Amino acid sequence: MKKTIFTLAITMLMAGTMFTGCQSSSTKVENAQDKVQEAKDKVIEAKQELNQTIKDSIQQFKKESQEQINANEKSIAEFKVKIAKERKENRAEYERQLTLLEQKNNQMKKDLEEFREDQKDKWDAFRFKFKHDMAELGKAFKNFTVKNK
Repeated sequence: MKKTIFTLAITMLMAGTMFTGCQSSSTKVENAQDKVQEAKDKVIEAKQELNQTIKDSIQQFKKESQEQINANEKSIAEFKVKIAKERKENRAEYERQLTLLEQKNNQMKKDLEEFREDQKDKWDAFRFKFKHDMAELGKAFKNFTVKNK
């Protein structure tokens, strides 16, 4: 009799475990839908964070570039003062070179102002080209010297 009760109890315990362990297909579908929705929400949140990071990066780059452009404008003003003290035959060449540098600096300023933050897909290409052009302009300013004779 003990053996029969023990076997019956074990059987009932196993059956109960199997029934409670199994989920209905509708419960499984609901759980899967919840997980999919959570994943979609995380993707949306990640995209928003990425967009904000890119926007912040653009703003920081514009600020730094504008500071460099302003420094170039200050250098141009200083060179104009130095050129005014040069001899007439040297002055014309220096003025021509300085005009080219000033035009390039103004073009860089215009390009920076015209770049819109909604062009995130073009951001990397713009930043690379702009940095390259700014470096070249910086070299031109360093190489531009007024020789006092």
